Amino acid sequence: MLSMTGYGRGEYKEGGIELTAEVKTVNNRYLDVSVKCPRLFVAYEDVMRSIVREKLTRGHADVFIGFSDKRDKQRSLYLDESTATAYAEAARRIKSLFPDAADDFSVTGILRYPDVIKAEDSCSADDECINALKTALGCALENLNGMRSTEGAKLKDDMLRRMDTIERLVSDVEKRAPLVAEGYKTKLETKMKKILEGVEVDEGRLLTEAALFADKSNIDEELTRLHSHISQFREICKEEIVGRKLDFLVQEFNRETNTICSKSNDLEITRLGLALKNEIEKVREQVQNVE
Repeated sequence: MLSMTGYGRGEYKEGGIELTAEVKTVNNRYLDVSVKCPRLFVAYEDVMRSIVREKLTRGHADVFIGFSDKRDKQRSLYLDESTATAYAEAARRIKSLFPDAADDFSVTGILRYPDVIKAEDSCSADDECINALKTALGCALENLNGMRSTEGAKLKDDMLRRMDTIERLVSDVEKRAPLVAEGYKTKLETKMKKILEGVEVDEGRLLTEAALFADKSNIDEELTRLHSHISQFREICKEEIVGRKLDFLVQEFNRETNTICSKSNDLEITRLGLALKNEIEKVREQVQNVE
């Protein structure tokens, strides 16, 4: 079982290339991947998302890439002519507005302006850079999943303990259920005798009313399904990717418990049913953290 929350970091340092990849994940119903990286790797964002999707199935993942290239290699520069022209035109306009101002506009000066000169190698990544990216990101995802696995084990233990509590509550409801019809029959007989003031109560009619009540308040099917859900929950917890299955199963737990509360007509069963709903809600909250 894996938690949807975690953090992993991977590094690549070789041949002058230093690249770090960090992946942080939080809860989300579906898989959503956000990538923040240098311009060098913008064209490879889909590649990074594909690598992440191979390791994750649910959750929101933020991917951060840091990069430094210290290799000795020939670099070529790119002149952004439109940007340089805009600076020059702006300088001429300022000169016309302030003719007495000293004119220190020069070729050397314009080279210092932002974005006029760009290194061409900043616009694309070579094979060595891509290999570094994949290696570091793969390492980050492995570390991420290690953390998610540790957290997932804790979530699993917590949910299974709560499942034991749910099973005990269901057993208590099961023990109480047969007494409800008998209690109703006794109360009805006492009430009828009081109303009729000594007249003998029709035992057959009394039994018929008790039978109708017992049928109306019968919760055997709901209890059987709850026992089945408990067993399925424990089996599913043995798998690795369980979030969607458990999410559906918890909804079924709630449905059966709501039916029991509505059919019970008994304060004790209602109390147990509310305790059941409380535990089921706690399990539901934990399931939202599971992939």
